[in-house]
Amino acid sequence: MRYLVTGGCGFIGSALIRKIGNSSRNHILNIDKLTYAGNLASIPENLKGNYKFIKLDLANYNELSKVVYNYKPDIIINFAAESHVDRSIENSKPFISSNILGVYNLLEAARRLFSTYTHARKRNFRLIQISTDEVYGDIPKHKMSKETDQHLPNSPYAASKSASDQLVRAWSQTYSLPTITTHCCNNFGPYQMPEKLIPLIILNALEHKKLPIYGNGKQIRDWIHVDENIDILLKIIIKADINEHYNISSENSFRNIDLVKLICQILDRIYPSCKLSSYKKLITKVADRPSHDKRYSLNSGKLYKLIGKRKKYDFSKQLESTIMWYANNE
Repeated sequence: MRYLVTGGCGFIGSALIRKIGNSSRNHILNIDKLTYAGNLASIPENLKGNYKFIKLDLANYNELSKVVYNYKPDIIINFAAESHVDRSIENSKPFISSNILGVYNLLEAARRLFSTYTHARKRNFRLIQISTDEVYGDIPKHKMSKETDQHLPNSPYAASKSASDQLVRAWSQTYSLPTITTHCCNNFGPYQMPEKLIPLIILNALEHKKLPIYGNGKQIRDWIHVDENIDILLKIIIKADINEHYNISSENSFRNIDLVKLICQILDRIYPSCKLSSYKKLITKVADRPSHDKRYSLNSGKLYKLIGKRKKYDFSKQLESTIMWYANNE
C-alpha cells in the first residue's frame, strides 16, 4: 500500500505510522504542519517501511496538490486537525483553517488525482476522514449516538469537525470520491500531548501539582487505547464499503472524576508519593468551561458487524501501562 498520512506526527497519526511502518511492503508519506502538538520524535528511526516526511500546512493548496499528485497514494488518512476544545474556545480561527479549509484542500487534491487513475487504481483508492464523537453533541442518559444521527456540535472544535465531515460526504456524493469517515471516542496511550486529560493528570500528579477537574467532574467520556483504535482503522480500510460512516467505541465509560481517582489509585500503588497519603489529595475543582458536554456515548454495532466481535481488553492494565510510559518518558 501507498499511504499518505496527514498529521502523522500527532498522537493517533504517529501510532498508525509506527504500526504500518513495521512492514517493508508499505510506502508511507507523512505530511504534518508540526504545530505544538506534532512531534517528530514520535516516529521511530528504524521503520521497516519506505517512509518519508514533508512539513506542510494543508491550508497551502498549491503545495499540497503537488505533493499528492506526485506521490499518488492508494490510501489517504486524514488525522490532521486542531483538536483541543479549550484552545478552540480561546481562539477558533486555527480550527477553521486546519479542520475545514485544510480538509477542503485535501479533498480537492484527492479529487484531481483520482480523476487520473485507471479503473483498477480507482477501485482500491480510499480517503479516510478521522472524526470525533463530539460532533453528535451532548447525549442524554440511556441514549447512544448512531451514524445516522444529526450532528449537534457545541464547541468550535466540534463544529469544525462536523463541517469537515459534511465536506467529505459532499465530495463522495458529488464527485464519487471513495471516502470513509470514522467517529471515535477519546483515545489514550503513549505519545499523547500532555494538555489532554489522562497525560495531564499523570504528569501533574508525579510533580505534585494540582489535578484540575472541570465543574463537578461528572462529565462522562468513553475511552479507547490508541493501538486498539489503529487496529480497527486498518480493518475498516480493508473491509468497509466506500462512503460509509463508522462509530468506534470501546465501552469504557467513566465520569471524569472517577477516571482521575482511578489514575490516582494506580499511581498510589506503583509510584507512591513521599509527600502525600494519596495523589487524590491533589484533585482540585475548577470553573467549568462554556457549553461543556455532559456525556458522549457511541453505538458501534455497525462497526462490529463489519469487523467481528470486539476483543475485550483490561482497561485498568492499559491505563497502568500508559502511566508507566509517561513516568519513564518525561
